Amino acid sequence: MKQVLQHARSGEVEVMEVPRPGAQPACVLVQVMASLVSAGTERASTEFASKSLLQKARSRPDLVRNVLDKIRRDGLFPAVQAVRSRLDQPLELGYSSAGIVTRLGEGMTDLRVGDRVACAGAGYAVHAEMANIPRMLVARIPSEDISFEEAAFTTIGAVALHGIRVAEARLGDVVAVIGIGLLGQLTVQLLKAAGCCVIGMDINPSRVELAQRLGADAASTSPADFSSSCLALSKGYGVDSVLITAATPSSEPVNLAGSVARERAIVVALGTVGMEIDRKIYYEKELQFRISRSYGPGRYDTAYEQKGLDYPIGYVRWTETRNMEAFLQLLAAGKLDVRSLVTHRLSIEHAERAYEIISGKSSQPSLGILLQYSAEVEGGTQRLELVANSPFPRRSRKSVTIGLLGAGSFALSTLLPAIRRIAGVDLVGVCSATASHSQHAARKFGFQFCTTDERQILDHDDINTVIIATRHHLHARQVLAALSSGKNVFCEKPLCLSVDELTEIVRASKTAGLENRPLLMVGFNRRFAPLAIELKKSLTSISMPLVMHYRVNAGQLPGDHWVNDPEQGGGRILGEACHFIDFLTFLAGAALVEVNTCVPGGHDSSSAVISLTFADGSQGTISYLTNGDRSFSKERIEVFGGGTVAVLEDFRWLEIVRDGRRKVFRSWLGQNKGHAAQLQAFACAIREGEDAPVAFEEIVATMLATFRALDSISTGKLQFVGTAGFIESCRASRSHEADLMNTVL
Repeated sequence: MKQVLQHARSGEVEVMEVPRPGAQPACVLVQVMASLVSAGTERASTEFASKSLLQKARSRPDLVRNVLDKIRRDGLFPAVQAVRSRLDQPLELGYSSAGIVTRLGEGMTDLRVGDRVACAGAGYAVHAEMANIPRMLVARIPSEDISFEEAAFTTIGAVALHGIRVAEARLGDVVAVIGIGLLGQLTVQLLKAAGCCVIGMDINPSRVELAQRLGADAASTSPADFSSSCLALSKGYGVDSVLITAATPSSEPVNLAGSVARERAIVVALGTVGMEIDRKIYYEKELQFRISRSYGPGRYDTAYEQKGLDYPIGYVRWTETRNMEAFLQLLAAGKLDVRSLVTHRLSIEHAERAYEIISGKSSQPSLGILLQYSAEVEGGTQRLELVANSPFPRRSRKSVTIGLLGAGSFALSTLLPAIRRIAGVDLVGVCSATASHSQHAARKFGFQFCTTDERQILDHDDINTVIIATRHHLHARQVLAALSSGKNVFCEKPLCLSVDELTEIVRASKTAGLENRPLLMVGFNRRFAPLAIELKKSLTSISMPLVMHYRVNAGQLPGDHWVNDPEQGGGRILGEACHFIDFLTFLAGAALVEVNTCVPGGHDSSSAVISLTFADGSQGTISYLTNGDRSFSKERIEVFGGGTVAVLEDFRWLEIVRDGRRKVFRSWLGQNKGHAAQLQAFACAIREGEDAPVAFEEIVATMLATFRALDSISTGKLQFVGTAGFIESCRASRSHEADLMNTVL
């Protein structure tokens, strides 16, 4: 199918072929019939992407600080690699569209195939022939009389409607609108529909004329005339509220709003404007300045938008979905005229021209630019063949043929560059739920095809190895599916999110000694780091128990980050601490026996101190901390035993002190955490028919110990790990189930 994408590095807009998305849980698959190009939001995005790297840095100093912090922590090379990977990622354009529901995702019950709907959301209601839209970002079009072109205005209409609610505009109020572009024109009409007296202001005469034709009581291009109209129509008091819908870095609109407002009025910024407020104006009138956030309550709330958890109407009357529905109802009632706002209609094949127009490269005046889509198109398939367009020469076919599930930033910046450097590995297919990510990864790294359907990877006869780099909640299911298909599996940590899932994986694993058994490996990369191997070598001559301290300065994540979501990420202890448990197990070289976890302050927190006891008497402590400064080094490991002290600092240098002698090893090319080496070892094991580089029992032990660490937090008690007994009980129950089935048969 066709989709409009923008190259983050150059700002170039291109219509590209990508695989059709599938209907995800709590979502609907929509065949798009019309989408609206936002002259404000999308122009700003295009202008930023078109800047040089230096100009980008000047306009976003916050991003520069993040890069500098990463350089200090991880070294120059990893930081540059991460920046390049981010700039290579294509941007999906569009956030307001309308179309027909063609498929329903799991859990969808209140919509039907064939429903006509309006769609919202950046990253969802994109300019593409097919789009996968979460339920709460979809509103059913209430009347056949509303065209798809009209319904495509719904998202921007909801932005205007929410701004009016934030301004608390009421029937009979006198309201000023500064900036009467597309958003401003809709705001004027909605205010008139609500029974307000509306005064508009814009520097463009044609927009002023249009606003007056569509119902504005007064409008002007001159701030002086605008101020006079505000005073005249408010009987000298000043307007009751001001909505700023302009897009400009200047602070003049904000201060003009203050000058025309009455005492204790409300000024609301909907557009992106400068906010250097003249305190004297706002102080003397005791004005309120507010910022309206997008389409309404629910926006940017993952529980609402992605999981479909609606807010009770008795507590939140107007959510973003209900704002969309209200806008559509006003359209159906004939209260709004959006057809008069359309200045251009372009087919999706010529979408680049739309961005030339809004960016000013074309001298044509514009307001509402609609992209049109063929009613005949079915959006193509979920698989796109790319062999002929592969930018890299195909390697000779060997025994390692890879299919990738998940094409996020980690896969693109870390896994795939490392895999591509391994001799004898053939990249066959890549799958991502986001079509543009799948297509980008395939083209960049030379996969034969890209898809949005994981079965295309799991059922492909030419793929014998599956790399799983999806979000954590998908790992266990995809591991089980890949193993059942006879594929070797490399799964990024964690392997799973529950003991029940771990039980199923143990049951599905082949017993040692069977030929042609698929290998299973988890991305516990740190044990493969060069300095980690050197550290391990220094400990081999020590026969007595070790004492190990592992400090992790993990730093805070936003509260709504998916890793913190118990359903998707499992939380930071489960999602990340398993790394460090595995590493101490590797150093100790003995089985884990007991786990005890303390939480700082004695309350629920993402920070934890995990104490480990090993079978040989070694002790390990992991201080996983999220309350530090992220600019400080992230990881430090100290090991004591047998007259030796070893310190590994952030996998950048290693110091070993023994018999009064100090030896230092450095990673001269920057931080190396072993990602490439672990993938090399895994590929070699497949080719040579050897066991996986990390024993299956050790993988199970690490995951089981991580679950026991969480149990220790909830119970406040020390937990016994018991890996051997756990594996035996899982396989025994499997055998028992098989015996019962044979008896029934």
